[in-house]
Amino acid sequence: MTNETKPLSIGMLAFPRMTQLDFTGPFEVFARMPGAVVHTLWKETGPVTTDRGLRLIADTTLAACPPLDIVFVPGGPGQQELMDDVEVLTFLRTQAAHARYVTSVCTGALVLGAAGLLRGRRATTHWSAVAHLGVFGANAVPSRVVFDGQLVTGGGVTAGIDFGLTLAGEIFGDAVAKEIQLQIEYDPAPPYNAGHPSKAPPAALERVRERGKALFDARRKAAVDAAERLKAEGLLT
Repeated sequence: MTNETKPLSIGMLAFPRMTQLDFTGPFEVFARMPGAVVHTLWKETGPVTTDRGLRLIADTTLAACPPLDIVFVPGGPGQQELMDDVEVLTFLRTQAAHARYVTSVCTGALVLGAAGLLRGRRATTHWSAVAHLGVFGANAVPSRVVFDGQLVTGGGVTAGIDFGLTLAGEIFGDAVAKEIQLQIEYDPAPPYNAGHPSKAPPAALERVRERGKALFDARRKAAVDAAERLKAEGLLT
């Protein structure tokens, strides 16, 4: 915990076909951190359409982005295209070299992996993709939030709020994090206890896996291909 006396520069990658709650959950917490300056980042400024059709605005280009204290990557189907996007991966590596925290929620962790930032680190991601972390040399941990030095990763989608509050507590202390939690009335009481494969009815899990099979298979292939490129570049053994 530190007492922040200068602005906290946060950069949140906003890419086509990302999952909006991966982005907006952490944003709601980040934007309430004392002194936070949040940059919404993409290759060009303007609207970015999420996987479910919501349009968000990127206000800062990758090229114009200042040095960041916190680098953040959400997940979503569009994450697969980023895993061989040289501009995005170079940006993440460059920012990670001096950032206090390199972070992700959901399958954003796979983008960090494709940038070579997970090797030898503990990390988490969406339950459907946890098994893919190993191809990047990561130690997969099926938890809501995982810290490993400067690397902070969150699980799938709704875990982004837990992630944001946990990081707020790490930087500013529990009192500030609890105030933010109260402001956003984060007091979850889900109507069903089916939010994880370990709790969901087997029939529901089977249907979700079947409907997502094409996406899950494509995501696995993108992860393996990205890992092979890292190996070819000598960035992964």
